[in-house]
Amino acid sequence: MTQPESATQDAVQTVPRTDIRNVAIIAHVDHGKTTLVDGMLKQSNVFEAHQQVAERVLDSNDLERERGITILAKNTGIIYNGATINIVDTPGHTDFGGEVERIMNMVDGVVLLIDAVEGPMPQTRFVLKQALERGHKAIVVVNKIDRPAARPDAVIDATFDLFIDLGANDEQADFPVVYTRALEGRAGLSPDRLAENLVPLFD
Repeated sequence: MTQPESATQDAVQTVPRTDIRNVAIIAHVDHGKTTLVDGMLKQSNVFEAHQQVAERVLDSNDLERERGITILAKNTGIIYNGATINIVDTPGHTDFGGEVERIMNMVDGVVLLIDAVEGPMPQTRFVLKQALERGHKAIVVVNKIDRPAARPDAVIDATFDLFIDLGANDEQADFPVVYTRALEGRAGLSPDRLAENLVPLFD
């Protein structure tokens, strides 16, 4: 017995696409979010070899470029291994709570970017809480791992405590960690063993 055409169409519409991933990036000011995304864009060949790439791709309006902060959310697409990864930037201010909620309703997961010295900061708490409440899993990226005062173990412990404090479930609290030097475009799964590119982060 064949299914009605409408039922078949509904089934097709509800099949999730595996070739497109929407990922929100959460970070405190000066933790290297824009630098990291710029590096990801360059290494994923979004720009042609001859095309000049302006720094601070995410900070698209004049005020954001001047101050290095993100006020309005925007997204940037990266193609990697045949899949499109849409990186959706998030505003770090609670005044834009409505926009944060809208973003969290459309993404598949989040990247929490933290400084290897400072660790998670209050500015990221609100956005991360919104993500966890919607069941999203996070990849934690510890940036600036080459800073002399870097303390990756303590930073990861503080991040775990934050997840628990925000009500993360066991699966969310068991987050993967990637270490990076965004300025150099390098990443790795161990703080003292970084690849010469960002492939570990893409993977």
